[in-house]
Amino acid sequence: MTREKQTKGARGEEIAVAFLRVQGYRILERNYRCPLGEVDIIARDGNTVVFVEVKTRTSERFGTPQAAIGPQKQKRMTAIALYYLKGQGWLGAPARFDVAAVSLHEGRETVTLFRNAFDARGY
Repeated sequence: MTREKQTKGARGEEIAVAFLRVQGYRILERNYRCPLGEVDIIARDGNTVVFVEVKTRTSERFGTPQAAIGPQKQKRMTAIALYYLKGQGWLGAPARFDVAAVSLHEGRETVTLFRNAFDARGY
């Protein structure tokens, strides 16, 4: 990954975290890594544990940010979520997957939050 992409991704995550906090989310983890992969943000929305994937785009030339979360990524996020919930002793807790689509177009920053963007896959 190029430094430019890393910088854009980090900026998008900062914008998403600020947006989620305003929405009332409590951030638990950022860039959570485990043997199964990584999740950008893990948060609480009330009693629900939320696994948030952040996608940042400067244009829609390659599609919308949320379109980049395909079945393979959904399956991987499901496995990571189960790993995390089990490790916390929260397997019975309500959980969901959100996607924060961050657009950086023409000097404007916008966030579109897709709550419950997809169901758990492969389990």
